[in-house]
Amino acid sequence: MKRLLTFLRAEDGPTAVEYAVMLALIILACFASITSLVNATADSYNDAYTKMDAAINGGS
Repeated sequence: MKRLLTFLRAEDGPTAVEYAVMLALIILACFASITSLVNATADSYNDAYTKMDAAINGGS
């Protein structure tokens, strides 16, 4: 019983869980940012390709 009370009063467990949740949120934010950046970069390259192709081939 004493071990259970000591475990419940310990603050190491909740602190570790809080850090894990924060890390998960940071990873999720990074993933969303990278995905958005990749999409924007792809759109930019596709737009440049379309304009260069139109300039070279006369729009045909």
